[in-house]
Amino acid sequence: MLKVSVIGRPNVGKSTLFNRLAGKKLALVHDEPGVTRDWREAPASLFDLDFTVLDTAGVEEADKESLAGRMTATTKSALEQSDIALFVVDARAGLAPTDRDVAGILRKSNKPIILIANKCDNNLPDGFDELHALGLGEPVAISAEHNMGMRDLYEALKPFIDREHVKVEEYERAEGDEEAEEAEENKPLHLAIIGRPNAGKSTLVNALLGYDRMLTGPEAGLTRDAVHIQWDYEGQPIRLVDTAGLRRNTKVHEKIEEMSVAETERAVRLAHVVVLVVDATEMFEHQDLHLAQMVEREGRGLVICINKWDLVPNKEEVTAFLRSFLDKNIAQLPDIPIVMTTATKGQKLDKLMAAVFDIYEKWNRRISTSELNRWLQPLLDHHPPPLTAGRPIRIRYMTQIKTRPPTFNIWVNKPTNLPDTYIRYLANDFRRTFDMGGVVLRFYTKKSDNPYVDD
Repeated sequence: MLKVSVIGRPNVGKSTLFNRLAGKKLALVHDEPGVTRDWREAPASLFDLDFTVLDTAGVEEADKESLAGRMTATTKSALEQSDIALFVVDARAGLAPTDRDVAGILRKSNKPIILIANKCDNNLPDGFDELHALGLGEPVAISAEHNMGMRDLYEALKPFIDREHVKVEEYERAEGDEEAEEAEENKPLHLAIIGRPNAGKSTLVNALLGYDRMLTGPEAGLTRDAVHIQWDYEGQPIRLVDTAGLRRNTKVHEKIEEMSVAETERAVRLAHVVVLVVDATEMFEHQDLHLAQMVEREGRGLVICINKWDLVPNKEEVTAFLRSFLDKNIAQLPDIPIVMTTATKGQKLDKLMAAVFDIYEKWNRRISTSELNRWLQPLLDHHPPPLTAGRPIRIRYMTQIKTRPPTFNIWVNKPTNLPDTYIRYLANDFRRTFDMGGVVLRFYTKKSDNPYVDD
């Protein structure tokens, strides 16, 4: 599918246009310049034209090692993968020196360029005529925020998109109705990478992909958006999502960070498996525990990745502490898989992915009713439920009602009286018997009346 990148200096409305073409608010939009740092892509349409649109970081003249310089490098990487460039300029502000720099970069790419004069609402701003000095033809006047000028943009794009030869590929939605997604065949595994700032999430993503896709550096909190990446790992399609680092809520004050937190939480809700990246040099703080508990509450598969493992001197002691800590603080989810990695050196990534696939398989597992009840009956015989008001609690049978996560109904004559401790007793033996360690399990009690049985 044709790829169209949205390029320009910071704060000219690139992400607003990206969201408009994608048909939903995927990219963070804020008045502060430089919100977008990593490029992202999504399926897009404009009337009858279908294509892939790439949102990019603002281009600035800066030292290559600086944050702005590295952001510009990621934009150039996105441009290389594009077929067409939409060069967005703020028509209200007029032509800026940086716009000329961006134009020079675009010319060197030898890509077709469509000059977009954004923020043209009802009348053409005074700065519109200045844009002709770029020598890129007649600017297309639009207002991405107010959905104006889209027909003109369509006419500019149409010559580059031949409807008879463009094959519209299947591209899953980044968000939407989860039940509809689950009905699709051959859908990718949704894998979200989460963690505190500077734990090495983006470095891990780059190591998994085998190239520098995400912006990395010594600064904490570089990633702000939840960036979705289509990836194929050993024949398995995966939607890999790198997310913003999450700090404790008491430390989140800025609007952009609040938006980043919301994006990360949404990524967890839509994920199948979540990899929680923990900095081995700052072993398991309260926020790491909070993130693990959030994944458990959402019912997602969880794998813990201890990154920067090469910096830990007393590895056996730390491993024993970590397992004990998790068993104590997340007792409802025993045997969470833990993988020690060093992302900067690409170490143990195969083990990490093996753990991801193992949890994914368990998370999708379905067990027949007959098999469940063959397992259940000996447990009831060995340790029946306690009496309530001198009368027995009778468990009739058990069924699995859904997967993702595995969810079960326990049919019982007095469901409100069955203690939580007894359900945990059943859950713990279930994990051992069916090898379901580290997977969220949900058990619900349902009323079962049997007129032929004396309670």
